[in-house]
Amino acid sequence: MTDVGAPEPLILNVYCRLTVAVTDPQVLTDHAVADLRAADIDWSAEEDDLETAVADLRNDVVMSLASVVDIGRMVDGVPGVAAKGGLCWAEPGPPRDPVWRAE
Repeated sequence: MTDVGAPEPLILNVYCRLTVAVTDPQVLTDHAVADLRAADIDWSAEEDDLETAVADLRNDVVMSLASVVDIGRMVDGVPGVAAKGGLCWAEPGPPRDPVWRAE
């Protein structure tokens, strides 16, 4: 008799690009700062302190946008699917040419 156990998860990658128009940078940076202040971060283990990180967000709308994007929410509520991590960033200007395109 074999112990079937739980099957290994199938690991998939999702690639996407989202273009965002920021009409009020102040509201965006305020939101990013509020999220940062509410985060459970052990600042003693970080290179920066909270106030330096807040200043960085207030001085860089691109960094603020990237900090509020929660890619893990894409699969919230989908049974049998869990976000395991990912990478999200923001860049100003026109979109880059895609490296790979689904046909």
